[in-house]
Parts: sequence; structure tokens; C-alpha cells
Amino acid sequence: MNEKLRVLVSVDLDGAKARVKTQGHVTVQSIQGLYDVMKRADSLVPGLALELDMTLAEVEPQALEELRGCARSHHLPLQVDPLQRDYRFSILAPTLVALPVAAPVLAAA
Repeated sequence: MNEKLRVLVSVDLDGAKARVKTQGHVTVQSIQGLYDVMKRADSLVPGLALELDMTLAEVEPQALEELRGCARSHHLPLQVDPLQRDYRFSILAPTLVALPVAAPVLAAA
């Protein structure tokens, strides 16, 4: 997976919604840039419904949990939005694939 984060924003002003499509590697560091994009998209029309599409991204579990926490609270982190405006966004998360578990190796006595 490419380490570079790519973001495409599609805005439907008539329907008051925007899709933020993310590709690449989403980490707890790169998520800060994603927050800035979401804040900027919301500034076009306050109360805009944001859909964060990460179906084609590789997302670190900690970053995904942070995003889910923001979606539940309807706020971006304080350092990103000191005014703590109300954000409405949903997350289309990547499909999680279970990694194969190796069988335990028994040592011969």
C-alpha cells in the first residue's frame, strides 16, 4: 500500500453533503491533515453532511478509533477546531481482513 495520503472532496451543495474519499495510508499523524480537509469542506456550508470514504485506504486501528470517536461526539479534536462546531459525518471504513494465525511450534524434548 502506498504510504502517501490522497484525498478527493466531492461537494453537492444542493443536497448539503460532501464525500471525502481517502486513499493511501491513514495514520495517527496523517489524520491531522484529514481533519483540516473535513473542517474546510464543512466551512462551505455549515452543517454539511460529510461522508468519509476510506474503503480504498489502509487505516491504522488507532486512527480509525479516533475518527469514530469524533463521529460519535460530532466534534473534531480541540486543536483542529477550537470553537468545537458540530460536525455531521459518517465513516465508510475499509474492510478489515483477518490475518492468518500461525500454528504454535512445539519443541521436541
